[in-house]
Amino acid sequence: MAQSSSPISGVAERYAGSLFELALQANSVGQVEADLNSFAAMLEGSADLTRLINSPVFSSEDQAKAIAAIADKAGITGLTGNFLRVVAQNRRLFAIPGMIKAFRQIAAEHRGETAAEVTSAHALTDAQQTELKAALRSVAGKDVAITVTVDPSLLGGLVVKIGSRQIDTSLKTKLNSLKLALKEVG
Repeated sequence: MAQSSSPISGVAERYAGSLFELALQANSVGQVEADLNSFAAMLEGSADLTRLINSPVFSSEDQAKAIAAIADKAGITGLTGNFLRVVAQNRRLFAIPGMIKAFRQIAAEHRGETAAEVTSAHALTDAQQTELKAALRSVAGKDVAITVTVDPSLLGGLVVKIGSRQIDTSLKTKLNSLKLALKEVG
């Protein structure tokens, strides 16, 4: 794995690697990945939860209690529930989004897939996701696991990141390029 320059991503990669090893031993990689995905969805949907994991104001005990209650309420138990509690107790909740991203990448590599992050202007249907996976498979040369996020500011199109490559077909970028070209002409 390539060395990262950010201390946060280094922490995230170490924690994700440890979680993956434990999940592999317990033969529960799929369950852990599903639990992490549901926690990531909760994180994206809640400003209060985001504030809890990013704010240094909360003590580790408060964070641990809150994360335990959230995990229990969401049905995140077992290895993933314990992992979230340990992360909270160690005051590493700020890195949890990076940990989830790193775990997804490690799990995808283990399955022989490559991970791709897709940002679209609108939610993609299952058929569109399947078609996109097929197109990315032909580009990457192997199966692709995609993580889709929605950003309405793109107006249309997609932004796809696979490894160090980025393919930006968003309408927002095309309009910005056109705007820049028109400024240069005038």
